Amino acid sequence: MQARVTIEVEAAAERLRGVIERACTGLVQREVAVQLVVLAAVAREHVLLVGPPGTAKSEAVRRVATGLGGRYFEYLVGRFTEPAEIFGPVDLQRLREGVVETRTSGMLPEADIAFLDEVFLGSTAILNTLLGLLNERVFRRGHTTIACPLRVCVGASNGLPKEPQLAAFSDRFLLHLFLEPVGDPYLETLLDAGWTLASQARGGESTSDDDALASLDALSEAATRAEVATIRPHLAEAVRVLRGAGIELSDRRVVKLQRLVAAAAVLDGRTRADGRDLWPVVFAIPEPADQDRARDLLRATLETSRNVTLGSAAENASLGPLARAQRLERTAEELLGMELSDDPTARRRWRLRLEGVARELDAGFPPEDRPESLTAVRARLVAKLEETAP
Repeated sequence: MQARVTIEVEAAAERLRGVIERACTGLVQREVAVQLVVLAAVAREHVLLVGPPGTAKSEAVRRVATGLGGRYFEYLVGRFTEPAEIFGPVDLQRLREGVVETRTSGMLPEADIAFLDEVFLGSTAILNTLLGLLNERVFRRGHTTIACPLRVCVGASNGLPKEPQLAAFSDRFLLHLFLEPVGDPYLETLLDAGWTLASQARGGESTSDDDALASLDALSEAATRAEVATIRPHLAEAVRVLRGAGIELSDRRVVKLQRLVAAAAVLDGRTRADGRDLWPVVFAIPEPADQDRARDLLRATLETSRNVTLGSAAENASLGPLARAQRLERTAEELLGMELSDDPTARRRWRLRLEGVARELDAGFPPEDRPESLTAVRARLVAKLEETAP
């Protein structure tokens, strides 16, 4: 029985892996955002993306939503946004009968995946309604009370709110990811990817997997049954270390961390959590500076972090060499296995990506610290670059 459950979990994780890979195609340095949205969806939690305008926050979420399928709701919240624009208008016919009901068709209460841009600009009425919806998956307004199918809500903002009254609302987003513009070494890749994305948009291309949402639900169910007892003492110790350094995590966030650990395990194809799955604790820390401190404080705890489905997120959280090496090997193998096109532009783009992997490999792994498997991959990269030199 246990073997069959594990096989089913592995199959579901493999399907979501394909969704993630397609969503990440052409998105430069946004793999972590994509992967955290999927992790949160499996854990039935929510994500806050914080970063300046133009850092592909909305694009990353749209791609995940497209890949997973289901009903998607997106809205740019402003200071004058009315609750009806997000939750639906009052049913006028029912209002004439003296009953206040909301028509929710096509609105947030009926969405499987939601994205709220500039979420902290919402009015008190909007934020108070969202509090219950995000926490309980129930929408209440007037005489309307409905269960919501919401798997994950992603909020986005240019910065964290400073007002104390918004702290409770911010805490409903268990995962916080802080984004920066793409780094200078990747600008050529960004330009190429941006041009390709624009061409695809003009062509109306989109890809979805009809079974992906069912696989996500299967993993969510498996995560609730995952074995976490053996990892619980290690998670508690990590929280003690953080609190001892002045990094506070509310009791609510500490309890919910178990969901993230279990979700990370099943997305790696396992039904038992272990030390490889502790890395989400970093993204559950609300402040960017504290996240950086946590990476250092928990370096020894997180050095074994890895996840075959969420490799970039595990690497980002842990900065662990095993996670980095795994991701570089996977990327290199993908590029080396591609069939080369006769089109000069396509070949140039392929070489740029290959050169980028080689540069990152050399910068991150000096020869004396380089795993044997990565040394072999590097030799193949160099040989292929020499072989295909213009």
